[in-house]
Amino acid sequence: MEKIFKGATIFLDRSDINTDEIIPAKYLTEVTKEALKPYLLEDLKLDGFDPKGEALKNARVVVSRQNFGCGSSREHAPWVFEVNDVHTIIAEGYARIFRQNMFNGGMLAIELPKSDIDALFELSAQGIVNIDVDVDGQKIVASVNGVDKSFAFEISEFDKALVKSGGWVEFADERY
Repeated sequence: MEKIFKGATIFLDRSDINTDEIIPAKYLTEVTKEALKPYLLEDLKLDGFDPKGEALKNARVVVSRQNFGCGSSREHAPWVFEVNDVHTIIAEGYARIFRQNMFNGGMLAIELPKSDIDALFELSAQGIVNIDVDVDGQKIVASVNGVDKSFAFEISEFDKALVKSGGWVEFADERY
């Protein structure tokens, strides 16, 4: 079964969103991913952002700025997105370990240049943006109020294989 990467998008207009803001350290003793679910972005302080709001509950895609997922190298940060059905994060850049943990979990960490990220943020001013990701074609289409805008992205063949398999464990099960 092929994973579908599309959905409503939430915009976090800040660089350096760290793993403590994504999932606070006090919840790292939880033993299941599901137990992390209510705490996604609980400590993120950003004007107009409500971690308990409907926008985040409905989001499947996050768009942000530079150095997303910096801080400690915990796997819990991608896990809390996964358990909240957020499967794609689009940013100018990532902390290396966070980025790889996304792919290892079968999720997408898409890097776009600043000009494309700025264009996505401009679209967000027009309403709710839905993003559809074509993993094979390495393209995203952002749609808002009948307007579509396309952006190309690069992904290594290995990371693409991880995503298409559903993550590292599934990738290994298919091949070994």
